[in-house]
This record gives sequence, C-alpha cells and structure tokens, in this order.
Amino acid sequence: MNDLKLILIKPELKDYWYEKQLLEDPKTMNYNAGYDVTYSGYHYDTGCIDFPEDKWEASYQKRKASDRFFAFLKDTVKDRYVGYVNYQYNSMNKRYECGILIEAKYRGLGYSKEGLYLLCDAAFKNGVDALYDGFEKDRVGAMKLFQEIGFQIVETSTWKKFDDIVEGVTICLTREQFYKKKENL
Repeated sequence: MNDLKLILIKPELKDYWYEKQLLEDPKTMNYNAGYDVTYSGYHYDTGCIDFPEDKWEASYQKRKASDRFFAFLKDTVKDRYVGYVNYQYNSMNKRYECGILIEAKYRGLGYSKEGLYLLCDAAFKNGVDALYDGFEKDRVGAMKLFQEIGFQIVETSTWKKFDDIVEGVTICLTREQFYKKKENL
C-alpha cells in the first residue's frame, strides 16, 4: 500500500453535498435496504437515507462534539471524492464500530482496500484499541476486503432483512493485529 492515491478529507459543512449525494443514491445504498430501523429519512425499499440541507448543520456539530470520526475519501490523482469512512464509539456495545462506503460507480477500482486501510491507520493513531463492523455473511466482497486488512470474525448472528432471516458476522481488528499485518498490505 505504498502507492496510495487516496487521502482522508474531514469535510466542512459546505462539503456535505457529497454525503447527501451518496446517501440518496439507490445504487450506492442498496446494501442498506430491507432493515427494520426507525431513524428518520430511512427508505426500507432502497436503503437510502434522506439528508436534506437543513440537517447538515446538526450532523456537522454532532460529529465535532462527539467521539466520531468521519472523512471523505478523495482520489488525489483524479481529484474527486469516491466515498467515505467513519468510526464511532457505540456505548451500548462498548466498542468502536467502523464503516466504509464507496460510491457505486467507483466500486471495483481498488478504493475500498485503500480507504479501509486509511481508516484503520487513523483510528489506531488516534488511540482506538480495536475496530468492529458487522454485515451479512453472504457479502463475500466485504468479507474478503476486511480480512485482507486483518479483521477476523468474532461473532455470528442472525438479522431480519426484507422479512427473511439472514446470517451475519461481527468482525474485529485490533491495533496489534493491524500493525503486524501492515507490512504485508
């Protein structure tokens, strides 16, 4: 991973147009569809989340005031945003949970691995001891990506999605595992 072309950009309020674009794009958000969640603006059928401009300020201030990390992924060669990464502390589960979202039209171009690597590196440099994520077991590409970085399955469970029960996994990467694996990335 010596030839990184991505950088993390902590967006300013004026840049939230890109997050809106991602959250409201059905092709980008299709992985998120079919869950019984109650947050405002969620679309069960597409996975999209409404992010109108009048909500940007509150989101921006909440991120600044809390233990959350959020950054756009910018391709410095092509001078464009390609997605975002985040991590935040989940007080109910007492752990840091992370995520990566690559815009649908940029998937399959290698951005995910570079972006996840940058996210993990930032988290561990900021004092996080371990990162967790969870997703359906049948998301083979996601599983491969996270395992390439060094994440390991720590738990399996089931979730309801579109009135079906799907198998899921919780994965974890510790700081120590990341730095051991770093030489091989």
